[in-house]
Amino acid sequence: MSTKYHVKTGDNVVLIAGDEKGKSGKIIQVLPKKDRVIVEGLNLIKKHTKRSQQHPEGAILEREGSIHVSNVMKQETFDKRKSAKG
Repeated sequence: MSTKYHVKTGDNVVLIAGDEKGKSGKIIQVLPKKDRVIVEGLNLIKKHTKRSQQHPEGAILEREGSIHVSNVMKQETFDKRKSAKG
């Protein structure tokens, strides 16, 4: 059973809710089981990592967190809606 979304990987989207409302980016990944998407450069979270060969002293890495699919809108749709209002 697959779920159909209004966005897909590679689409340019605008956040319509949340802390980074109004910002835009490209969808890197769609997580259908969780109804979430990962958008390039938005909703950055800090991930603390243990020591490893790549990071001998450990590290704090910034990476994109997931955003619920209902909080994003395609860039084209957003622009059409904005121009219709103004």
